[in-house]
Amino acid sequence: MEKEKLPKEIISIAWILVFGAIPPMLDTTIVNIAVNDITKMFSTNLAVAQWIVTGYTLALGIAVPFSGWLMKKYDGKKIFMGALGLFLAASLLCGLAWDMPSLIAFRVLQGFASGLMIPTLTALVVQIAGNENIGSLMSIVGIPIVFAPIIGPVIGGLILQYLSWHWLFFVNLPIGVIALLLMQWKLPKFEAIDKSAKMDWPGVLLLALISTMFILGVTEGREPDFRTTSILAFAVGVVSLIAYLVYAWKKNDQALIPLSLFKSKNFSASFVSLFLAGFATNGPMLLLPMFFQNVKGLSVIESALWLVPQGIGMLVARPLVGKLTDQFGARLVVLPSIVISLLGTLPFVYFDSGTLHWMIWMVLFIRGIGIGGITVPVMSDSYVGLEKSLIPAASVATRITQNIGAAFGSAILATVVSGALSAKETTVTNMADAYHLGFLTSLIFMMISIIPSLFLTDKKRIH
Repeated sequence: MEKEKLPKEIISIAWILVFGAIPPMLDTTIVNIAVNDITKMFSTNLAVAQWIVTGYTLALGIAVPFSGWLMKKYDGKKIFMGALGLFLAASLLCGLAWDMPSLIAFRVLQGFASGLMIPTLTALVVQIAGNENIGSLMSIVGIPIVFAPIIGPVIGGLILQYLSWHWLFFVNLPIGVIALLLMQWKLPKFEAIDKSAKMDWPGVLLLALISTMFILGVTEGREPDFRTTSILAFAVGVVSLIAYLVYAWKKNDQALIPLSLFKSKNFSASFVSLFLAGFATNGPMLLLPMFFQNVKGLSVIESALWLVPQGIGMLVARPLVGKLTDQFGARLVVLPSIVISLLGTLPFVYFDSGTLHWMIWMVLFIRGIGIGGITVPVMSDSYVGLEKSLIPAASVATRITQNIGAAFGSAILATVVSGALSAKETTVTNMADAYHLGFLTSLIFMMISIIPSLFLTDKKRIH
């Protein structure tokens, strides 16, 4: 019955939008598998190379408010096609990068374009669906999100095995060009909602400064020669944070992230939980392929295939998470998920080159189930009890904190591992010890994330 309600034109529009969003959705997981190779190719260390992941994720978060503003002011079709065009241009530049700074700069541009596309995709699907068909169409949009953690590393591994690293980025071009042609031909116009909409430029600039400076402070702090840079970066970050708080207090509900949002216990708990979730998910996702390659001695394609059990675990958890959250509330889903994530990460503090393969696969599957149950319930709980007028701001705030938390997770764990290796000879044992320290750091942040999770909704207690 549900399928009969959906006209073919609407389904085809949804599929075209999803097809256009495949490159950015796969991009992060494709590149994660290649960080080890890129580090060696550009003769750099992990603390520097991790910026190709961190810079991308950070730009992803900063782009979110731009997406909402552009969607109000201009035709949605043009915004989506323009963002995809920018993503393809950035992908081409990444593939042509001549050194690590140029690759990082082009990855930031690529991340910004991706950050424009994903929220725009959701908004356009909501517009074409109407309330009665939203669930069916969102399930179409969810397909690449669900399969990206499984397919992305395998594509990245195959490219590195049989082609050069440049194709990690060039692979986006044919898919993107076909998507642009289909959009031009098939997509309808999506009229601007509010052509007079204004962008909160000071808010965006201050939030970008806060996150970038704190991450820079962390990554530069491990090198004695850069301690001054690190202290200066932290100082700028603190000043920017104070400036934003004063600015948001004066702007009231007109600020990009209004301070009144934090009057809601659920929102505050979700905001902190989403930030800390980055340490549970993104950080280890950067370390796992490198651990497999440098400690277990696997090829790139083998290490990509070893990540599949984790992806399957996430896939298994996904359909259950929504139902359980509706039934019991976010707290009783997130807390067990954190415990399962801890159980699926703790063994990596002890795994070494001699650990049995099947044990690693089993632990990764458990870890996948755990991390698959954290983000969705926390995201949905951030809206509970909020005034309707604050919901758009909450949507922007949660997406920003999720991406900035992911960037912090990658940066801090990479810095810990790189710092542990810098003073030692690069033997397999020393590398294993360095990764153990990285996974241990991830566990500490995961355990801290239990505290905000205690303040999420508990429907059993309410009843």
